[in-house]
Amino acid sequence: MDTPYIRVEDTGELIPLRGEVTTVGRGHRVDVRLDDPSVSRLHAEIVWRGPYIYVADLGLSRNGTRVNGRPVARRVLDDGDVLSFGSARCRIEGVPNEELAAEAELRRSTAPELTGRDRRTRLANEVIALGLVRPFAEHGSGQVQHAHGVPEQPFLDGMEPPAH
Repeated sequence: MDTPYIRVEDTGELIPLRGEVTTVGRGHRVDVRLDDPSVSRLHAEIVWRGPYIYVADLGLSRNGTRVNGRPVARRVLDDGDVLSFGSARCRIEGVPNEELAAEAELRRSTAPELTGRDRRTRLANEVIALGLVRPFAEHGSGQVQHAHGVPEQPFLDGMEPPAH
């Protein structure tokens, strides 16, 4: 096959990447359909930009996405990487052997990869920081809890709530 593709481990099926974005999930309208209950209907995207291909977990699954056994939110892929969507496993093959610039490789290896929950927490903190919602409500017990009953989440990246 001349184009990068996904090899589904259970079936051996080879599925070429489609254009710029290839969707992965259990749903009927995805490009790579994995018939496994641990896979969400729309689980992840594989994005092809220039010489680079990366996987992006969409944060819609309980079981997450892994590359070579490590949980990821987004990660540049190399030829032969094993992708796990829930318990379904695939291998990406035919990826052009393009060397990343040293600074991109450094960012890739040192930057923390956010899980779906981390991304939701970061988004919630950004919404709070913008003053669009009030972050915490004080209850009769004197304990501070989230206004919707969700346990208090720490602010990320040194962000502080706005003064009200």
